[in-house]
Amino acid sequence: MTAVKSDFLNLMIERGHVHQCSDLEALDAAACKGVITGYIGYDATATSLHVGNMASIMMLRRLQQTGHKPIVLVGGGTTKVGDPSFKTESRPMLTDEQIAQNIAGIKKAYNKFLTFGDGAIDATLVNNDEWLGKLEYLPFLREVGRHFTINRMLSFDSVKLRLEREQPLTFLEFNYMIMQGYDFVELHRRYGCTLQMGGSDQWGNIINGVELGRRMANYDLYALTTPLIMTSSGEKMGKTVSGALWLNEDRLSPYDYWQYWRNTEDADVTRFMKIFTDMPLDEIERLGKLKDAEINEAKKILAFETTKLCHGEAAALEAAATAKATFEGGGIGANLPIYAMAGASVAIVDALVGLGFAASKGEARRLVEGGGVRLNDAVVSDVTASLSTADLTQDATARLSAGKKRHGVVKKG
Repeated sequence: MTAVKSDFLNLMIERGHVHQCSDLEALDAAACKGVITGYIGYDATATSLHVGNMASIMMLRRLQQTGHKPIVLVGGGTTKVGDPSFKTESRPMLTDEQIAQNIAGIKKAYNKFLTFGDGAIDATLVNNDEWLGKLEYLPFLREVGRHFTINRMLSFDSVKLRLEREQPLTFLEFNYMIMQGYDFVELHRRYGCTLQMGGSDQWGNIINGVELGRRMANYDLYALTTPLIMTSSGEKMGKTVSGALWLNEDRLSPYDYWQYWRNTEDADVTRFMKIFTDMPLDEIERLGKLKDAEINEAKKILAFETTKLCHGEAAALEAAATAKATFEGGGIGANLPIYAMAGASVAIVDALVGLGFAASKGEARRLVEGGGVRLNDAVVSDVTASLSTADLTQDATARLSAGKKRHGVVKKG
């Protein structure tokens, strides 16, 4: 990759954040000259961001760390339309109240990673409903819509995928890319924003904004994307049996968050430390050279550093202590996931689903049939087995495990 001079791009490249850039040399020069303002957008579809968003979150964190200003754009307006990108069906419509609740959850997540305020490089949260909600249809078509061709829009992979599968693509969704491009123009007008960042799957949408700014007002805007993060085994980042790995503790406990990072594949430890922590690069390189059993110590450090960043040092220490008590002490650590029995007994498969160790009863049965389920360290071999109050130990709990790394507590409700 071309040599760069700015602290921002040097850090981004060293940490593995850069995939594509619309004009690396010009962006580098702008970052050397003074403070640049950059943004990443998120539609308000859930009450929290998740691990799959972490790569883009860290891009804004790196921007602020190197003396530049981040904008978190929440799609209060575009959420009402729905991004068709690589979706197989239309997004469910949300009420204004649901969107407002989701925006509050996104701000809560981002408060963990950025410093918000009124300073020159303090982060700002902006809602695109400020301008999209006030647009008049005919002026918007004349001023913005004329810069987009149907030919180009049909060439986007996200659109072609839906059409090839003969799945409906509504006119509402078709307008999404126009609105997203217009967001960049408005952010430049209102906040002097010159950089949009995001995942590499958003490259086409981001470039739309760069080109729209040039065509409408000859703005110099830049696009920068990060690689889509996959594990070494080919899994999508953050994909688990129990669903999304949420960043807000009301959706996922700090212990479960810690445990996710602790279970990182050996080949991914160094890469994930660079991308998802602030650890010094020389320390990362040292830990990355560990092999066999020693690599587990590096994984614990990765888990601690990522959890500290997301939930604070106290929660990270507590999660590490829980894991140590559970895995090394043979006991039941605090903060393990808990399932409360409504009566005197519960089917093992129901408890596995309740603890999030299986997405369905069928999957839970397969875990049992494969010999991967243990009750108080005894293998469960009967798919119809139940856990009763007789299985509770002196502290009125039982430990239910799925595999070697997932443990939960069952107690009487």
